[in-house]
Amino acid sequence: MSTPDIDAAAQFLAASGRVLERRRFDRLFGTGGPEPVRDAVAAYRNPDGGFGHALEPDGRCPGSQPLATEFGLHALHDSDAWDDALAQGACAWLDAHAPAAGGAVFVGPAMAGWPHAPWLVPEDGQPASLITTGLLAGTLHARGVRHPWLDRATELLWARIGELTAAGPYDMRAVCHFLDHVPDQDRAAKAFAQAGPLILGQGLVTLDPDAPGEVHSPLDFAPLPGSLARALFEPAVIDAHLDHLATAQRDDGGWMFNWLAWSPAAELDWRGAVTVNTLHLLRRNGRV
Repeated sequence: MSTPDIDAAAQFLAASGRVLERRRFDRLFGTGGPEPVRDAVAAYRNPDGGFGHALEPDGRCPGSQPLATEFGLHALHDSDAWDDALAQGACAWLDAHAPAAGGAVFVGPAMAGWPHAPWLVPEDGQPASLITTGLLAGTLHARGVRHPWLDRATELLWARIGELTAAGPYDMRAVCHFLDHVPDQDRAAKAFAQAGPLILGQGLVTLDPDAPGEVHSPLDFAPLPGSLARALFEPAVIDAHLDHLATAQRDDGGWMFNWLAWSPAAELDWRGAVTVNTLHLLRRNGRV
């Protein structure tokens, strides 16, 4: 069983990582407290309560965006640096910019005119996105947040998940995140029993850990031993993907992602985030 080199990861982050990822690493693997993580996330906050300024590295506009807001909230949650004031401000921004049905759009109009990945474009009519709504709601539920935006988003998600007959991999990753954290776990288990088979049935997951390209691992849908989607995969499959992650550390100490690196700055930002996230996932699965 391969063991990642934590010291090499620290050197990579010192050379190439953002302050946020360095603070998260120190919180998770060093002696850092929650306040520096909170302050690093807050630096990307706008006066309207949302987050922007390339916090989510593929959208490099200053204005608030759902994906940037989700990135910030998830960083606070995963690093055990939660801040209720930041979360409530984010919910207020989400509520003020929610589509008519509730939830959150995929990309807001503030992205126009700023550098961004080719897939980060507003959808016609600005409908609620299963991806952003599921990710945001899942993280907020994980922290027991209460807010009218979350109430409406949760009802929207229950309805959308109940009607799913087809979905993309990022949709199902968000669905799994929501179902893993929503308080009504009995209902979540029933919803997953209906929608979860789409992961295998539609070929959304790649079981070969060495498969190249932008593929989606079982760990993307079932990151933790208690994840609902773990029931879809044999333990040996999970172990193989954990082994692959542990051995994927590069010579510079960091990890690389498998989607398009469209910008040198975005590539470095993502590599830092992926490095911290990978180490944290491996530790939560008993590999670090």
